[in-house]
Amino acid sequence: MNLKQIIFISFSLLLGSCLQYHSPNRETWHQYLSGASFMDMTETARTAKLPIYMGHGGKIITQTGELSEKMQYGDKNSIDNAILVNYMSNLEYELYDALRKPGMSVQRAGTDVVIILVRSAIIEENIADISPDGADTLNIISKILNKYNATFMEIAGYTDSMKNQSAAHSLSLDMAERIGVYFAQHNISTSRMFIVGRGSARPIAAQNDVGRLTNRRIEIRLTPAR
Repeated sequence: MNLKQIIFISFSLLLGSCLQYHSPNRETWHQYLSGASFMDMTETARTAKLPIYMGHGGKIITQTGELSEKMQYGDKNSIDNAILVNYMSNLEYELYDALRKPGMSVQRAGTDVVIILVRSAIIEENIADISPDGADTLNIISKILNKYNATFMEIAGYTDSMKNQSAAHSLSLDMAERIGVYFAQHNISTSRMFIVGRGSARPIAAQNDVGRLTNRRIEIRLTPAR
């Protein structure tokens, strides 16, 4: 490798490290989020969305790969359930290993997997934009969600307790949509997405100074497509 090649590679690496992600102009968000559903991810909503999801190349969880030797015996329901449990367990473990950072957690809720991201771990403190650390985290999550793509996802934003409930809803929806746009830009199909802003509903901590920081969060709930 000659000197010119070394300089070029060094410059490219430096330039790449200086490029910070910024959310696109809000006026364009509807283009990125075309195909997403702006409602709670209920069973009825998932059932209605399944044909659209399949039409965009989606697959159900039983189409995700070969059966292990232990899964090849038994009735179809038992085999399908074993595939589902194994798939979602692997997803949970991979996310857990990748997100060992402050302000982040991965939890299991039945067959679903829930990622909880405190707002300050993803969003800039003084401006409504994704922080550099937040972009790094979302990039990691995007890669895993693209790998485990036989899932629907609900992206829900939450705030702390606010007197103005309309403002709380708007702020929480902004967070959820902002994450959805990032995912759409990183090859995650919007046919998998449900996006909601829940304002100050469902607090997970006390409404004191510390608890408020925890209640300002994004939850990404992943459920198997079936």
